[in-house]
Amino acid sequence: MFSRRVFMKNGGLALLSLGFAPAFLARTIEAAGTARRKILITVFQRGAVDGLNMIVPFGEREYYKSRPSIAVPTPTTADGAVDLDGFFGLHPRLSSLKPLWDSKQLAIVHATGSPDGTRSHFDAQDYMESGTPGVKSTPDGWLNRYLHAREHATATPFRAVALAPQMPRALQGLEPALAIGQIGQFGIRAGQATDMVQASFESEYAAAADKVLNKTGGQAFDAMRMLKAADPAKYQPEHGAEYPRSGYGEALRQIAQLIKADVGLEVAFAEAGGWDTHVNQGASAGQLAGRLDDFARGLSALALDLGDRMADVVILTMSEFGRAVAENGNRGTDHGHGNAMLILGGNIKGGKVYGKWPGLERDQLWQGRDLAVTTDFRDVFAELVSGHLGAKNLERIFPGYTYKQQLGFLRA
Repeated sequence: MFSRRVFMKNGGLALLSLGFAPAFLARTIEAAGTARRKILITVFQRGAVDGLNMIVPFGEREYYKSRPSIAVPTPTTADGAVDLDGFFGLHPRLSSLKPLWDSKQLAIVHATGSPDGTRSHFDAQDYMESGTPGVKSTPDGWLNRYLHAREHATATPFRAVALAPQMPRALQGLEPALAIGQIGQFGIRAGQATDMVQASFESEYAAAADKVLNKTGGQAFDAMRMLKAADPAKYQPEHGAEYPRSGYGEALRQIAQLIKADVGLEVAFAEAGGWDTHVNQGASAGQLAGRLDDFARGLSALALDLGDRMADVVILTMSEFGRAVAENGNRGTDHGHGNAMLILGGNIKGGKVYGKWPGLERDQLWQGRDLAVTTDFRDVFAELVSGHLGAKNLERIFPGYTYKQQLGFLRA
């Protein structure tokens, strides 16, 4: 017998926590006829990116003293940082993001992070995705709590989607969310099912669903067909956008596809790994540079592909913590504390680095070794869910936390 809770899993697809009848899937089609909604895309840099080499404080003397072999050169030298404001610069492999900075669609928050001092990747990621640093017992993620706090009648099953092999911690909770490895795999399959097998299964499902779900079961398949029609293999990015050929690049490409398909997407999640650079990190070239190149080309392609739709979209990047200020004996960096976040969008007051810069002198460092945190990551999250997505009750989203400061990176 079919129940009102549906679970479907198939390789890269995990359709999780669908706590509603399939009739709800029909709203996907209705969403296409409604006004465009605001969208938040979060990108998690798993592994702790080195924010000091990503957003380079080239105006800080101690930066060069602490990193004799891995510091990114000043903008006036070969392979130097891309100057942003006379003090901060982009790593040269992030140069594709400079046009977004110049057009005021890219803002940066530096010296941001968690008030918790853990240097464990697992714990720090858990705290950032749960939105409750220092608390391991939180059952849900901050993005799922946002969805629960701001339920609305026009929500579709595609309101929250992670382009990931499994549901990220940030989207786990009471509200429906999807984890999809590949849009092309979205559906119900019996191995290499033929159209006849698929049709037969749908027919049998619909017949049973008619009795249990008031003749709405077949609408689930309507939604699946809707996505199947938007086959990623046939999708052509617009405006000359070229996504990197990586899992991360493909995830961003498919997020753009979902946005353009008007299926009701409101929150999207993607991730990129490979940031744990303990050994041979490199400076303008090398291990970190290669990861940053992929990272930046994905973001710039997504913004270019979406075009005018970026007026309704904000992209937020994050990482669990930063790296130590001083390079280690292996020409890499160890786990640190404060880090940098990137915020992109048409409604962003870009062209500015937000947050209070604490400095890199020894007496200014956290525990004498790391960039200090002057902006709690929850202040960034809170400003986005309230100012961009329209959430009102922030206590429900960030329990036990009082929103401390409005950074002002959103336009009124």
